[in-house]
Amino acid sequence: MENIFHRVSIRKYEDKPVEKEKILQILKAGMQAPSACNQQPWEFYVVTDKEKILELSKATPYSGCAAGAPVVIVPVYRKEGLPVQEMAQIDMSIAQENIWLETDALGLGGVWIGIAPFEDRMALVHDILKFPENVEVFSLFALGYPAESRKQQDRFDESRIHFVE
Repeated sequence: MENIFHRVSIRKYEDKPVEKEKILQILKAGMQAPSACNQQPWEFYVVTDKEKILELSKATPYSGCAAGAPVVIVPVYRKEGLPVQEMAQIDMSIAQENIWLETDALGLGGVWIGIAPFEDRMALVHDILKFPENVEVFSLFALGYPAESRKQQDRFDESRIHFVE
């Protein structure tokens, strides 16, 4: 629960690389996510090339903050061979949340930048990174050592809970 109530969107990063071991731990958390029929549709591209990160930072009106990140993870999902293709984006959301929570647990900060379901954004990122044709881009996740801090707001609203007994 601590990470759930601590995690916030971090958009400013220290000029410091993120250790490969931490990136692998973050992706291990992502791959531990449940998925429909255990299809595990994910693959993850880890971008540290500054020029590519700058290009990715222009992919949406909201991705500018990625320009200062030392790492951008680009989760993609396979378009073929999945038993329940229609559930792939939901599966990816669960994996993305695990990634975010582990990022926070490791003392890093990140921000989830929505790409899917916007086909123009998906195609743009696909082209920037020259991905194979058999994958679709799901999101961008910029991360690094935080150069800002904020307190997580309390979003609990008991009026939105309804018991059917």
